Amino acid sequence: MEGKNQTVVTEFVFLGLTDNPNQETVLFITILFVYLVTLGGNLGMIFLIWVDPRLHTPMYFFLSHLSFVDLSSSLSIAPKMLCDIFAEIKGISFGGCAAQMWFFGLFVATECLVLASMAYDRYTAICKPLLYPLIMSPQVCVLLVVGPYAIALTSTTTHTTFTFCLPFCGPNVINHFFCDISPLLSLACVDTGINKLVLFVFAGAIGVLSGLIILVSYMCILRVILKIQTASGRQKAFSTCSSHLTTVTILYGTLFFIYVRPGSSSSLDINKVISMFYTMMIPMLNPLIYSLRNKEVREAFRRSLDRKHVLIVKVT
Repeated sequence: MEGKNQTVVTEFVFLGLTDNPNQETVLFITILFVYLVTLGGNLGMIFLIWVDPRLHTPMYFFLSHLSFVDLSSSLSIAPKMLCDIFAEIKGISFGGCAAQMWFFGLFVATECLVLASMAYDRYTAICKPLLYPLIMSPQVCVLLVVGPYAIALTSTTTHTTFTFCLPFCGPNVINHFFCDISPLLSLACVDTGINKLVLFVFAGAIGVLSGLIILVSYMCILRVILKIQTASGRQKAFSTCSSHLTTVTILYGTLFFIYVRPGSSSSLDINKVISMFYTMMIPMLNPLIYSLRNKEVREAFRRSLDRKHVLIVKVT
């Protein structure tokens, strides 16, 4: 009985995205480019918000944390992907798989909840502008960031612990390019009904909580915007939350497609393609969306370039 309860598998092997040598070079260059843009965009956004006093507001405080979780989620996936592309055996240790699953789950769940905090911030700014400085005090802003990290930490620690306490007797081949919970559960030697129930409860709670906050916030925002009589006033009000709304639509649409749609025999293969989008593309797109669609960020970037130009002129 003791032997049956012990974990036989000591490492896992990824099938990866492709085993076609002709596609590996193109895939490597593409992922490397996306990864470098993700690093540059999110680090640049964090630095810009930190150095520019005009961006020291609740909205950009939340945006800096959104950039941090995007950066961190990319760091937990992309380096291993790049190393595995040309590897004959795409292996990862048992502990490494647990760590990757924990870190990625933490940052994805945190991102969903930070987006909810940002939606509440936009609701307060548009629907209660006179009370905005009082409601969105520094203490409240910190709580609206610490809360998502704490909830996500509880959720991902529970999922990871429950998953890696299961016996894995073989096979050890994961039909994915990273340690995601669904393909891992399919490799367990025992019934995973409890794990799936726990996943449903926690993921559902986070999804419903963050989704309701975002939905209710934007319903209130839309009601206020429709009451504005001038077209320029409505456009100005809507422009303050258009970037956030774009980010929410892309992330939630992708996660909904993966985790809520009905399963099928080819679902894991389809999930790999969709997972590429939310693990690699979304962390890259978010800083681009906020920089291209946000006038204050563009102006802050120009001011930063002007300061660097002045500094270079003085030095030379």
